Amino acid sequence: MKLISKISSRDLVRGIPNLKFVKDKVCDACQLRKQIKTNFKSKNQISSTRPLQLIHLDLFGPIDITSLGGSKYVFVIVDDYSRYTWTYLLAHKSDCFKCFSKFCKLTQNKKGFMISSIRSDHGGEFQNHDFQNFCEINGYNHNFSTPRNPQQNGVVERKNRNLQEMARTMLNEYNLPKYFWAEAVNTACYVINRVLVRPSLSKTLYKLWNNKKPNVSYFKVFVYKCFILNEKDVLEKFDAKSDEGIFLGYSSISKAFRVFNKRTLVIEESIHVVFNEFSESKKKEFDDDLGFNDLNLNEPSPQNNNLNASSS
Repeated sequence: MKLISKISSRDLVRGIPNLKFVKDKVCDACQLRKQIKTNFKSKNQISSTRPLQLIHLDLFGPIDITSLGGSKYVFVIVDDYSRYTWTYLLAHKSDCFKCFSKFCKLTQNKKGFMISSIRSDHGGEFQNHDFQNFCEINGYNHNFSTPRNPQQNGVVERKNRNLQEMARTMLNEYNLPKYFWAEAVNTACYVINRVLVRPSLSKTLYKLWNNKKPNVSYFKVFVYKCFILNEKDVLEKFDAKSDEGIFLGYSSISKAFRVFNKRTLVIEESIHVVFNEFSESKKKEFDDDLGFNDLNLNEPSPQNNNLNASSS
């Protein structure tokens, strides 16, 4: 109708009546053949006014390759106001509710006020009897995005993509084995929280959540070669005092580094770590020195299970 009205009013063709055509109804044939999805416009204003007013939830996985700790899923939680993010590694989808209930108690005690609303998709890990009862008891308003429309849960969906892309880049930079993906995701989340700036408020996510500027002076390059002081074993007089390893991230529960010990094949946390700083010109030499081809890490190590549930 819009096209007919245009060519009629401008006299662009011959033989058409000089009438005003108005699209005043829906054309069934056009909708059946041409209907498209509704537009999802970006918001220019901030929806929340304080931390924990709205929490976004999502779960991505299963990952094809199991992590060293036996995880196959990543549970992502994002605070709407600060955009501060938490990542939890899970072995099964059914662990999602237990993890979220612990998160609620921890964060509410830390901030001193309650969560008002949570938002998620209709996944079975979120839309179930346990989640419903938990929300009713605690007074949480559980909002769901429309089925098959992840755009309505875009805050955490975009965060998922950022975490996956950053972790993929970190793994591919030095051809690191894929079973380190869990450490890469946690480290990516840790760094994003401290360096990413929310444009609307011109502050880092860490500043908005903790009300203080983050310190990044201790940041190291992912998979730096390092030396870990051996405090576990009883050493003889002339035994080596340290083990070689690689840097995998930062501890979420203590002031320590997460490192992979190449002798014991275990991921451990330690503060007594010396890093081998190197220039970009020595990158190829460092790649050759990682030496993962000789390590048998195809199966998850039971010794790493206690480190699997760490979050960023």
